[in-house]
Formats: sequence, C-alpha cells, structure tokens
Amino acid sequence: MIHPEKNLGPGAYRFTVAAQSAGQRLDQYLADNNEGLSRGLARRLIEIGGVHQAGRRVRRCSQPVAAGDRIEVFIDSSPAVAMPLEETRVLYRDHDLVVIDKPPGMATQPTPARYQGTVYAELQRLLQNPQRPGQRPSIGMVQRLDQDTSGVMVFSIHQRAHKKMTEAFRGRDIGKLYWALLAGRPQAEMGQFTSQLARRRSTNLVVSVEHGGKPAETRYRLLQDLAGVSLVEVELVTGRSHQIRAHFSEAGLPLIGDVAYGGPADVAGQAVTRQMLHSRVLTFCHPVTGQQMTFTAPLPEDFTRLLQHLGGGLNGLDE
Repeated sequence: MIHPEKNLGPGAYRFTVAAQSAGQRLDQYLADNNEGLSRGLARRLIEIGGVHQAGRRVRRCSQPVAAGDRIEVFIDSSPAVAMPLEETRVLYRDHDLVVIDKPPGMATQPTPARYQGTVYAELQRLLQNPQRPGQRPSIGMVQRLDQDTSGVMVFSIHQRAHKKMTEAFRGRDIGKLYWALLAGRPQAEMGQFTSQLARRRSTNLVVSVEHGGKPAETRYRLLQDLAGVSLVEVELVTGRSHQIRAHFSEAGLPLIGDVAYGGPADVAGQAVTRQMLHSRVLTFCHPVTGQQMTFTAPLPEDFTRLLQHLGGGLNGLDE
C-alpha cells in the first residue's frame, strides 16, 4: 500500500496488491489505497499511460487487479492531461518524412509517466491510415527536443528513410538554428563554445568535462540587446543533449526560465515557466530525392509575448 499523502507530487509510487483487493477495478484500487489520489486523478493517470501493472503500461481503468500484482504509478510535473498535436502543426509531409512545429510543454517521446500527449503518440494518431487501422505507422525518432523547447522537428516515417536520416543527424549534414533568450549579454556579438559534454549522474545535468565527454560545438550571434536580456540565434554544429542550455549556463548566460541550469524564473516582472529556447530553422537533404529542404517554425506565443514585454520585436528578423 502507498503511504497516505495529501497530494502526490512527481515521482514513482510502487506497491503490491493484497489478497482482499483482488478483482477490484484498477482506478478504484488506486483511489482506495492513497488519500492523495482521487478516483478522477487515478483515471487520468491511467488514460495518459502513467500506471503500470506487472511491468506493463495499463490504459484501461476497468482493468482488474490480482493478488500479488505489482502496481507502479509514475507522476511527472506536467498536468495529467494529454496535450494534442493539431494538424496545423504539420509543416510538411510526404511518404518518407513529416516535419512539425512542436509546441512547448510536449514531451517528444513516451516516458514511464505518460504515453498519450507525447509527440510520438500524437504522430501515431495523425499518421494512422484509416483503411488499415491495425497497422501502426513507422516513425523514426531521428531528432529530439526537450519537453519545454518548441519549434521545428523532422521524423522519418518510412523504412527507406530511417537509416539515411539517422546518419545525417549523427554527422554534420543537418543545419539547425535556434533562438534563445539569455540572462545577460555576450561580450562579443558573435562567438562559439567548444567542449566535451557529459551528464552528471548526481544532478542529471549536462556539464563540460576535461575527458570522457562527447565533443560539442555551439555558435551564436546576437540579434537583440534588451537591457539585461539578449535574443540570440544559435547554430548547433553538433547535437548533444542540453548542449545549448549547458554551454550558455557555463558562460554565465543561462537561458531565461531555465531554472535547472541557473536561469531566472521571472524577468522584468514576468514569470517564465520554461526555458526560452525555440528550434527556429531546420535544413537537410531529403533522404530519398536528395533535394535540400528548409523549414522555419514561427515563435510560439509565450516567447513572442515576453520578447515584446522586454521591448524587443521581430522587425528586421525575418519572421
């Protein structure tokens, strides 16, 4: 049994079903065994994929529990609802690729805490052939963005495209430009960071190390100086996890809203709930035709609103 709590915070809750509870509905069982978990919340957690029974994700609230079953409840820091990916977010689609404008707050791939509402799950829905409901679309996860990072992403959706797109991202054949809001102003209007990056297990954050990391190179240019905040364009020469966030944090210029890497949670009287990082432009060669393709994602509303609040704008920046 889970220990009673007023509110269940993010984390993993594990327990074993007692004999007297055998046959009970899963949602009812969860509610009965924790004061901080209402039946409504239990249902939502099951529906988004955050409940696992006997090591497998369960999506049916009426699923009966059996004596000895190991139940795991995973809760993340986001609301227990599935964020939709609207058709209008699809920038391009053919038989081999789909390019989307990812909204901030949407996880790219499933986690123990959720399946529904991730980019992967939503693409499965959007790409499903109604004439073949039993055939799951083939989706190659060749690119990933952090949950709170917005902007353009590409996925291969045919076997003939998977390998070539994966190889392109592993190499340096993809052009990736990001826009970011930084706390502070770079000393030079253009510059670069080069280091080896590795994830520190104790904090799960990425840091530069002397040895044993992966080479990472980040280039930038200043777009606007907004009195203590800078709008910069960032070119990723390599594509390491958290590369932009780590490099600018180590330079004393953490991203606005990136609390994990030392960024401020508010600026100029405005609360900021995510890191202000946007995948602006993606350029690559089509894996089948070889044609060069470039896609641009417009700034999301919260980024634009904050930029305007700081006295900045998109004039002359080719929105």
